[in-house]
Amino acid sequence: MREVAIIGIGMTKFGELWNKSFRALGIEAGMKAIEDANLSGSEIDGVFIGNLSAGRFINQQHIDALVADYSGMATRHIPATRVEAGGASGGVAFRQGVMAVASGMHDVVMVGGAEKMTDLDDASINSVMDSTADSEWEAEMGATFASLHAMIAQRMIYEGTATREEIASVAVNSHYHGAFNPFAQFKKAVPIETVLRSGPVATPLGMFDTAPISDGAASVILCPLEDAKKYTDSYVKVAASTQASDTLALFQRPDITTYGATVAASQRAYDIAGIKASDISVAEVHDVYSVGGIMALQDLGFYKKGEAGKAMLDGQCHFDSGKVAINTSGGLKARGHPIGATGVAQIVEIAHQLRGTADNRQVKDAKYGLAQNVGGTGSAVTINILEAI
Repeated sequence: MREVAIIGIGMTKFGELWNKSFRALGIEAGMKAIEDANLSGSEIDGVFIGNLSAGRFINQQHIDALVADYSGMATRHIPATRVEAGGASGGVAFRQGVMAVASGMHDVVMVGGAEKMTDLDDASINSVMDSTADSEWEAEMGATFASLHAMIAQRMIYEGTATREEIASVAVNSHYHGAFNPFAQFKKAVPIETVLRSGPVATPLGMFDTAPISDGAASVILCPLEDAKKYTDSYVKVAASTQASDTLALFQRPDITTYGATVAASQRAYDIAGIKASDISVAEVHDVYSVGGIMALQDLGFYKKGEAGKAMLDGQCHFDSGKVAINTSGGLKARGHPIGATGVAQIVEIAHQLRGTADNRQVKDAKYGLAQNVGGTGSAVTINILEAI
């Protein structure tokens, strides 16, 4: 198996992008990544696209062909593949691209992620989100995506592993970093009082505990590590790329306050990379609801159960804290969450940090970075570890 490098990165702004179509967003992100990698585009011999539900969001299926067509690759008959794994669609697409290059099946691969969500009304969008849980035994019984995360939060509070204030501090941390990110949907810090007083969504979670509805796209270019210098001096190594699954329904888990798939995938990733959790300098975690951020810090081994919330509340997760920096992009909460793009956008942020190009949110001397992308309520998880060269 060949080692893999990321040689190009690009993304659009995230937000309510009324004046940009799905295809325009995808082209913008892809062209930025191609330019960043110093490619002409003709070198690319494979494309993987993360996307949750273009069929419902924009009434367009077969978006793999759409991307190939409008990126100019269809005329060269380059294979393009759409990947869907709930909220982990982008992360799984990235892993597919890594495996394609590592195996020798392809030499230069573009991995993209895109979603155009704001063309639908809120009820329809939430219906799509609910369908990433178990439609038959959860969604059709009235359990929404929000209420499932609220159950997790209630259980953590009941068990004493997190307080309401500690859960809210995840959103505060993400907004703190989002204020530094010009591509973020929300570029404004918020105090914890704002999170705690926000309108209820599902008790105990409020509006500021949940990621927004977003449009956007992100893209990266992969090639064999041994070939990276042919294109650029600004590249990072993919040290590990793992994936794990769990039950689709939350109620089937032995413990709803931990994602077993995150634990399993991260342990395998650390072993493959030859490092420990303590070696990670910066991590992008899946805070689609604030409680997910607390769980991630524990499941990834950064903190013991019951200690993650305290660390977040104390500001230990800031980019300049000297500890592991969490969601320096603003996370799903502040950067935005165009679902198919999220996992790829996480990779873009980690690559920026390891290349030293994260500007005013740069983590000092970052060597290893981790991205955790989650589908459903932890039923699919990807862990990608990148290494600075």
